Amino acid sequence: MIVPERLREGDTIGVISPAGPPELLNLDRAVDWLKQLGFQIKVGKYVRNVNGYLAGSDQERLSDFHEMFLDDTVRAIICSRGGYGSARFADQIDFNLIRRHPKIFWGYSDITYLHTAIRQITGLVTFHGPMLASDWGMADVPLLSRLLFSQLLQPGWLRYDEQVSNLYVIADGVAEGPLVGGNLSLLVSTLGTPFEIDTKKKLLLIEDIGEDPYKVDSMLNQLRLSGKLDQAAGFVIGNFRLDRLIEEDDSPSFDEVFKTYFGSSGKPALSGFLIGHCRPNFSVPLGTEAFLDTEKKQLWVQPGVF
Repeated sequence: MIVPERLREGDTIGVISPAGPPELLNLDRAVDWLKQLGFQIKVGKYVRNVNGYLAGSDQERLSDFHEMFLDDTVRAIICSRGGYGSARFADQIDFNLIRRHPKIFWGYSDITYLHTAIRQITGLVTFHGPMLASDWGMADVPLLSRLLFSQLLQPGWLRYDEQVSNLYVIADGVAEGPLVGGNLSLLVSTLGTPFEIDTKKKLLLIEDIGEDPYKVDSMLNQLRLSGKLDQAAGFVIGNFRLDRLIEEDDSPSFDEVFKTYFGSSGKPALSGFLIGHCRPNFSVPLGTEAFLDTEKKQLWVQPGVF
């Protein structure tokens, strides 16, 4: 495991768009916020490009990605937004470059693919958290979404309990292991690729947005059939927001789907975490040791910087 060095006031933060094009007003507002915190900002050359649903061509987005890791004056890289497209250049990433220049890498949603690839090939701890245009640049961004950025400046264990949100026990137990995962649909898309998610003895974080219960059921079944659920030590279930009513009257709830896959697994599973596509968005490092206790309804996560 490679733990990146913490941020300090005055450090330079790099901004890239590895997936979709950002909303520019929100992007500028978030960049201004980081400047007000005392950081210098380096914006990728192609961040503002638009190529349909992508922020520029694959080579342009990859170029910004590589440039930010290569530049040793850049101490952290934050993605502008998710969407789609990170996986399109994953097989072209120079992972040796990342090993030689490890640093903070931050994002979620489509960025799950990059988190998984980077961690499994290089061992670098990365961060699952709110992004610039899609989160921090919103006019009414929740305070907690901003405050947890401080974990990059001062190392400390993170504790998530019911003071943050109501948590629901899907399966009882206690488990520990590296926290991995992220967006469920992106995790499923790694199966059968060189970047297939490794869940062995890990705490698996899952979250998603806009997916009907039957689609979540299908994705969890694919993880089950591939052995990923059996191999995991426990399950941290984040937000599964669906911004409309479920049309089928007899459709199960998300928690009912979770009980189908995790309820009799013999491994702890806790749902209700405000991690992912939600407000606030509780940010966590991926790859560090974590501890899940369903009786106390707590998740503890080791610092992601030193």
